[in-house]
Amino acid sequence: MTGPLDPRTAGRRYVTACVLYWFPVGLAVSPLILLFTERGMSLTAVAAFFVAHSVTAAALELPTGGLSDVLGRRAVLAAAGLLNLTAFTLQGLGTAPWVLALGMALMGAGRALSSGPAEAWYVDTVQAHSGPDAELRTGLARGGSAVSAALAAGTLLGGALPWLLARSDGAAAWLSRATSGLVLPLSTPPLLGAVVETAFVLYVLTALPEPPRPPSTLRSVLHGIPATIAEGVRLGGRDPLIRRVLLSAAAAGGALAALELLTPGRAASFTGAPESGAMLFAVLACAGFLCSGLGNHLAPLTARLAGSGERAVLLGLGAGAGGLLLLGVTAVAAGPAALALAILGYGLVYLGLGAAGPSQNDLLHRRVPSTGRATALSVQSLALQLTGALTGLLVGILPRGPLPWLTGAALLLAGALLWTRQTAPAAPYPTPREAEEPEPA
Repeated sequence: MTGPLDPRTAGRRYVTACVLYWFPVGLAVSPLILLFTERGMSLTAVAAFFVAHSVTAAALELPTGGLSDVLGRRAVLAAAGLLNLTAFTLQGLGTAPWVLALGMALMGAGRALSSGPAEAWYVDTVQAHSGPDAELRTGLARGGSAVSAALAAGTLLGGALPWLLARSDGAAAWLSRATSGLVLPLSTPPLLGAVVETAFVLYVLTALPEPPRPPSTLRSVLHGIPATIAEGVRLGGRDPLIRRVLLSAAAAGGALAALELLTPGRAASFTGAPESGAMLFAVLACAGFLCSGLGNHLAPLTARLAGSGERAVLLGLGAGAGGLLLLGVTAVAAGPAALALAILGYGLVYLGLGAAGPSQNDLLHRRVPSTGRATALSVQSLALQLTGALTGLLVGILPRGPLPWLTGAALLLAGALLWTRQTAPAAPYPTPREAEEPEPA
């Protein structure tokens, strides 16, 4: 590598990598549960498949973040793509429960591997070119918008493709004959996702250059990962700003868990039937991704208008808490007005979280060294996932009505209140290039 990429080129490649990774994930959102049940799986088995995904992702979150900091961003991202490619293939073609469970576990492993390396690569590249004070928020916001747009487009296509094939008797019959009944119309989105994952792996290996790292042996990797993980965990203990970022991520995880668990039933209650409720939920999910992308896009403007990144986080999380409050106060209401307010609240949650995310991560990257950047992002993701799981259990036992929604609103409001006090600025960590260059004698 002759030198680091310029920020504009690095931003374009970061956005492309985000789209190629998350578009296949969106493809599987709509048809996956229906595909499993079409294969003869019970709802209990389907729930167990998703538990396998969540447990694998949570267990590997920190080790894989450390792996990225030791081995490099590109190798770990390519491994994530290969795991997802295998997972989508197993999901699209598998008929036995253990095959489908293995596919979900591999997807969880890929999710853990992908948590941080692409963003860490972008920040490393920009800071290596422009120094530690380089502007990061705009690029991070564009990456977040790209993720949301890819998920939204994938969700719509993943729902429409099986529907179109099923309506075309000739296409469905040909597909069944050509594959001896192995490939169903519902199998096509995950199989298409496997094709896109192949493109993702090739793109990562060819378009995301990074400076060479010291040769790594298995012993050095195994020795370096625990130390990197321990350093990532200690970050929140010694730096109050990083601690607030992690606690805010935990609050967002609890709010999202409440939203995602309660919205499908709420949609069915509005429409009066589970089938139409599922269709409404699919549209809402797509709209939520778009609102999140819009929030990401507006994050730099929000920070400028608010006066600082910390105030932008406060406004974003506060708006999300307001959206959950709207959902709570309309939980026992009916009619077009209640539906309109509920939809407004739903979109406001995603808009607020989308606007807060880039500013939070901008603050995080300015307080974390490059050698621990992916691990810090993994700690942030782990905080979100664990709190989301605990909140999901709590929401499941609470009585239906406003209380579960208000629980999520309270968590997000608590996360917003963490940012009412400004933190004194700290000197940024040196970039890898600066750290390696000796001072002149």
